Amino acid sequence: MVYHELGWIRSGGGKMCPLLKRAALEWYRPLRFLPCFLQKPLKYIRQRLRKVPVIVQLDAACCGDFSFRKLAETAGCSVHRELPLINAFSAKVSARSLERLAKNVFVKKIWYDRCVRSVLDVASPVVQAPPLWQAEVTGRGVTVAVLDTGIYEHPDLSGRIVAFKDLVNNKTIPYDDNGHGTHVAGGIASSGVMSGSLYRAPAFEAGLVGVKVLDKEGKGKISSVIEGIQWCIENKDLYSIRVLNLSVGADATEPYTDDPVCLAVEKAWRDGIVICAAAGNEGPQSGTIGSPGIDPLIITVGALDDGNTVNGEDDQVAYFSSRGPTVDGQPKPDVIAPGVNIISLRSPGSHIDKKNKESRVNEWYTSLSGTSMAAPLCSGVVAQLLQHDASLTPDQVKERLLKTARKIDNLDEYVQGAGVIDAKAAVLYKA
Repeated sequence: MVYHELGWIRSGGGKMCPLLKRAALEWYRPLRFLPCFLQKPLKYIRQRLRKVPVIVQLDAACCGDFSFRKLAETAGCSVHRELPLINAFSAKVSARSLERLAKNVFVKKIWYDRCVRSVLDVASPVVQAPPLWQAEVTGRGVTVAVLDTGIYEHPDLSGRIVAFKDLVNNKTIPYDDNGHGTHVAGGIASSGVMSGSLYRAPAFEAGLVGVKVLDKEGKGKISSVIEGIQWCIENKDLYSIRVLNLSVGADATEPYTDDPVCLAVEKAWRDGIVICAAAGNEGPQSGTIGSPGIDPLIITVGALDDGNTVNGEDDQVAYFSSRGPTVDGQPKPDVIAPGVNIISLRSPGSHIDKKNKESRVNEWYTSLSGTSMAAPLCSGVVAQLLQHDASLTPDQVKERLLKTARKIDNLDEYVQGAGVIDAKAAVLYKA
């Protein structure tokens, strides 16, 4: 049995997620090809020197900052991130430390701290945002938090980045060394000032909070995403955060009830923050919805290919857009929004800007595709809804979007959810 072969993962413990067990296997597999007389000493060295990132969740009976540190010290490791939102902490652990944590009676679950990744000229009219602009429903007074690679201080966002939190490099001035987060922010709230209002987003007067959880290459750990969600909840009232955009994700490997990011987004949702998450870009295969998009509570957004037209006659779901069902067998996505060749804000000199020069539209704009581009359009529409009626709860916002979405003929719910979001219909909806 694998657990017995590895020794330090106790048999039948049940505390470790499948990915962590798989990581443990990878840890030891190369040793099998060494001569027998070398395997034992090298295994001894690797057990003590090689470390893997984990998230350790404590039982409810053990909580608080002091308890995190004390438990980590007892196991021979140190706390990297404190995650009280899910009563957990992240750390890098050796085999010996992992064994001690697994045996600790206060430890409820241990997850592998796996990687997450970053997954408007026509787009805004497709979701029926412009008719609301005439009634001055522009997202004014609503703040959307963007958990991503950061936000470049683009002229189209001038004066509306109300806060910036950097959980990667701890900088205080807004920046985006990857470019993905800036494009996402533009899909929510670009004013279009540098394009004569051509590339204007649904909530072009909304405020933005940038929370950098991904690095220059658009990668990060799920623990940093959880910490970012935690920060948004703690600062919700200070910055009037009503919407949280998650155009980031990871492969869904376990039920949403056991997924640490899903546990975090549910806390935010119940605290009054609407979550719009990208479905993922693993289509057209079924069963490819990523985490946290698998969570049934939040709004999961797939990508529409609108054919660069507004009339809808040639609309289809983008081939790359992830499909349901989820790992729990639930229908997802919830809705779809334009996500193919979306023109939005460029972050000059960023990683994406250098790697995708052919995508540049001009000095200020660039074109990208993905469910990462669809989710912010939905977030922008949600900001419009909340400006129009600030009393709406996250559940009511979701209900309006689902009830008023436009179905595409001959596509099932695992592909399109309720259909294409319609901002105007959602605002006018009467329960």
